Amino acid sequence: DRAHMSPDTLAIARARFARVGPRKVGQILALIRGKSAAQAYDLLRFTPKSAVTIVEKTLRSAVANLGGAVPPEQVMIREVWVNQGPVLKRMRAAAMGRGVTYRRKTCHLTVVVARHAKAVPAGAL
Repeated sequence: DRAHMSPDTLAIARARFARVGPRKVGQILALIRGKSAAQAYDLLRFTPKSAVTIVEKTLRSAVANLGGAVPPEQVMIREVWVNQGPVLKRMRAAAMGRGVTYRRKTCHLTVVVARHAKAVPAGAL
C-alpha cells in the first residue's frame, strides 16, 4: 500500500516508554484512526480521558515531521497503533505488615500521517 507513495508524503512519530497503559491509549486511537488531523484535534480536545495528552502530542509531532507549514486539514492519519512497553513493578504497603506488588504499565505509541491532496474540514465528522 505504501509502495506507490513518495517517501516525502509520509511522516512517523513515536512516543516510547509512555507512562500510560496500552488499553487506555488504544481507546483513544480507535476514535481518531483514519481521520484528518484537524478532525482528530477536535475529537481529542473534547475527549475526557487521561491518555489524550500523549496521543495529541505524538500526533502534533507527526504533523510537524511532514515538514513545511502543512495545514492540518490536508493531513490524514494513515496508521496508528500502540504496543505494550516494559512493566514497572512497584510495592505498596498492605495489611499485617505485608507488601503487595502492583504493575505500572507503559506503552509505545506510533502515529503515521500522510499529506492528502484535498482538504477535509475540521467540522466534517
